[in-house]
Amino acid sequence: MIVWINGTHGAGKTTTSALVQRLIPDSRVFDAEKVGETLMDIRPGLPETDNFQHWPPWRPLVVETARRVLDYTGGTLVMPMTVLVEQYWREISSGLAQHDIPVRHFVLHADQDTLRGRILGDTVLGPSSFRLAYLEPYAEAARTWLHAEAEVVDTTHLTPAQAAQRIAEDVKG
Repeated sequence: MIVWINGTHGAGKTTTSALVQRLIPDSRVFDAEKVGETLMDIRPGLPETDNFQHWPPWRPLVVETARRVLDYTGGTLVMPMTVLVEQYWREISSGLAQHDIPVRHFVLHADQDTLRGRILGDTVLGPSSFRLAYLEPYAEAARTWLHAEAEVVDTTHLTPAQAAQRIAEDVKG
């Protein structure tokens, strides 16, 4: 199984995913961003883009990597990754379905003011214009498709540990 933890940049996906992994037996964290970093390391570089998700190889490589890891290890992959383009989510989710891999798709949500405050107050990474730039695309995805496709966990008043507990309980059923 895959537990996909979606949400905008700065929503707490990485922190929450590590906590979820501790709560689900036989699980591992697989950050699909590493697939994008591998593509970014190709020299000479791939065509210029502002987001590696726009490169067509990224989506099937995420599917294939997840499939191969699950074939090797079994268990559950906890995957923190922002996907705000509906077509990209469709490609990934249908690719996983073709391999009979069940996916529980969660989105960490908070209102725009809360997200902005978290990004600006981040003491680890510091304020990030990159993460701030994704607030509106996230809001648009949430309005148009994302919240209908995922189990929404409103983190406005939750700690990452509380959000992780809620996700783990939902997954364990």
